[in-house]
Amino acid sequence: MAFSRYTRDDIGRGGLGLSVALATRRIRAAMRDGFIVPDRTLIVTQRDRLDTIAGEVYGDGRYWWVLAAASNIGWSLQVPPGVVINVLDLNTVERLVG
Repeated sequence: MAFSRYTRDDIGRGGLGLSVALATRRIRAAMRDGFIVPDRTLIVTQRDRLDTIAGEVYGDGRYWWVLAAASNIGWSLQVPPGVVINVLDLNTVERLVG
């Protein structure tokens, strides 16, 4: 399910061609409305970037945008130390955007 924010990937079941931007809006709305909750949270340290955090928690740095969407932060890979990052289960994300 690794998708790039830079292309229109076939996200979800059936190759719906859902854009990452639309998937991001769905994730943010679901988080805001309490339909999904993070599996855990992390606090960014001085050396962290979203792509390296995604690589550690998901095994693939291309999932950085999921962390950004779930944490309601912008599209920057670098975030200030102390920011709380919400980590979602990727199966939950797949069901949400599928």
